Amino acid sequence: MSLVAAPMAAVVDLATSAQLQQATMEVEEEAKAEQQQESYSSILLMKGVRHLSDSGITRLPDRYVLPAPDRPDAGAGHDGLATTTTSVVKVKLPVVDLARLRDPSQRAAVLQTLDAACRGYGFFQVVNHGVDGDVIAGMLDVARRFFELPLPERARYMSPDVRAAVRYGTSFNQAKDAVLCWRDFLKLACHPLRDVVASWPREPTDLRDVASRYAAASHGLFMELMEAALQALLGMAAAAGVLGELAAASSHMMTVNCYPACPQPELTLGMPAHSDYGLFTLVLQDHVEGLQVMHAGRWLTVDPIPGAFVVNVGDHLEILSNGAYKSVLHRVRVNSTRPRMSVASFHSLPAERVVGPAPELVDEAAGKPRRYMDTDFATFLAYLASADGKDKTFLQSRMLLHDHDHDHDHCAAASILRPSN
Repeated sequence: MSLVAAPMAAVVDLATSAQLQQATMEVEEEAKAEQQQESYSSILLMKGVRHLSDSGITRLPDRYVLPAPDRPDAGAGHDGLATTTTSVVKVKLPVVDLARLRDPSQRAAVLQTLDAACRGYGFFQVVNHGVDGDVIAGMLDVARRFFELPLPERARYMSPDVRAAVRYGTSFNQAKDAVLCWRDFLKLACHPLRDVVASWPREPTDLRDVASRYAAASHGLFMELMEAALQALLGMAAAAGVLGELAAASSHMMTVNCYPACPQPELTLGMPAHSDYGLFTLVLQDHVEGLQVMHAGRWLTVDPIPGAFVVNVGDHLEILSNGAYKSVLHRVRVNSTRPRMSVASFHSLPAERVVGPAPELVDEAAGKPRRYMDTDFATFLAYLASADGKDKTFLQSRMLLHDHDHDHDHCAAASILRPSN
């Protein structure tokens, strides 16, 4: 028996070895195929949402799908606060009429409207601003044409450096974001304008001229609005110091946003809930709605006024006002049929400038305690690199005393917050 069994065992061993080898090869081939698919998917994601939309996809890639509680139509925030509704609730923001502001006989009344808007909503719309219609239309047109350029032309401006004078990308930071946003963007440093324009994209050929004229107009409008806001908040005498600083040096970043039609808009956002780092943000948008503002625990969709600018208070202005003016959470919804374009201009003091509450607004003896720590851009960058962003907004990280209602709104979306780099 032993003389027969040995060869049979050898045959069995050889068969088993062959099977194992075949199985191993199959596993390796499957792994290789999965890696190739992942690599292909990564390439598609790196190309951005304009590419995905143009490719005709009918299902949202998994990297763009938000967890159920964070989706646009979710019924409540993470702490139980009702932050969204299943039906779109529109809001007509307070309107600041600059033609009336420039009229000495009407200025006081408009200052009251501006002051109330900054305290109550943190947002308002500006009409009769005097920015030429051709400048506005030209900016939106050249923005559309930039995102229609071949990907290699756009991709040459990709950069992981948040300080880069020009930066093209998708989402906020596609290399780090756990869930990607349905947005492509082009960011342009705008100060000092004459020094940075040469670094802006060469295509479309009129982009530098058109965008620089728009940037100059935006800065002029910002200065006029800051003068009015500081006059309402502090009085002209106290406001002169900050206005003088801004006239001498400032920071200005412009972000051109492209939100293509999305196959499953109910599963994602163009931008998640966030507040802006700066004094004022001026937003130019086309006729497609999508901007939403957090107010009294609800997401309200801004009903845009044709030709108007949407303006919102930034974190710096809330800190400077010692909490009187509100930097509120806002986000962008997308839709399945119409692309949307917007141009956001972020204005503030120079990056190295330390910002704190205005001394005129702090009086411990009078029951007006200091509510915020000082901050600067280095502090903001440290916050981005820390774990704090998972639990609270940047503004919350600078608070000494908390406004319960305002803080509650910020907490409701903190876990999906991603600062706009």
